Amino acid sequence: MARIESKVRSLVGSDSDMRAAVETVLERADDGEVEWADVRDELTSGQWGRLIEKGILVDGDEGFRLADVAATRAGLEDSDSSSGSSSSSSSSTDTGDSSWSKYDKGAAVVTVGLFLGYSVAEVRNVIGGVMDVALGPLAELLPFYAVVMVLALATGLYSTLLQANLMDMEKMSVYQERMKDIQKRQKEARANDDDAALEKIQEEQMEAMGDQMGMFKEQFRPMVWIMFLTIPVFLWMYWAIGVGGANAQPHVSLEPLVLPLVGEVAWKDGVVGPMQAWIVWYFLCSMGFTQIIRKGLNIDMTPSTS
Repeated sequence: MARIESKVRSLVGSDSDMRAAVETVLERADDGEVEWADVRDELTSGQWGRLIEKGILVDGDEGFRLADVAATRAGLEDSDSSSGSSSSSSSSTDTGDSSWSKYDKGAAVVTVGLFLGYSVAEVRNVIGGVMDVALGPLAELLPFYAVVMVLALATGLYSTLLQANLMDMEKMSVYQERMKDIQKRQKEARANDDDAALEKIQEEQMEAMGDQMGMFKEQFRPMVWIMFLTIPVFLWMYWAIGVGGANAQPHVSLEPLVLPLVGEVAWKDGVVGPMQAWIVWYFLCSMGFTQIIRKGLNIDMTPSTS
């Protein structure tokens, strides 16, 4: 893989300590497989994380494996003679790895436009009318509290699946592990009054700020798609219940809603501060269904640490 060779060259060229890290991984890899426990005495968690982040290490049968052993060795051998080209390669590779696809960016732009529906009645009416083509028959078939339950179930299902498929939890755990390692070594250096080590750690901490941005992108990417799909649903409920102005009229039949610990309330009554009853009912249903879905599908959204 020429790409792996290029990544190794750029990684070693930008950080001399990474040469020893890559050599250690190559030396201790058994048939290409290596675990964190095999190298933790020689590598920092930050170095281990960078190898995974760059795709030099990928998921293996029991731990991780080198994506291409021969290309990794070739990248080490060529790093000294091609340091100039490696920096440009590193720049392009980093950009490609961290940037969103055109579909992600398009969804983000549309999502920002959909937010207008919360404050602009014309936009809300257009989106509500379009969504009513699909959701109107459901509202005629079921009482509205059951319609909200169905919508909460649907949004909880696709939200969980989007988070599970668009968030790289392995990468998230690597980011978190690296930051914990830096904070631990920084605390030790301060306790020992080791100014030289502290200065080096602070430089590494500045470099790790890119990891913070990476974590933010990992977290926000599925949120864009969740909002892209959920905002129209919310705007339809706004439109159907008649929220958004003194003259707004409901477009569905609304019976009084009975909430736990509250009792019978109208759909637009304030229940929790300014939060109206319909929003509270939706969130109660959504949180309950989401937990059931995650348990049922065995999906854990908490990054694991080594």
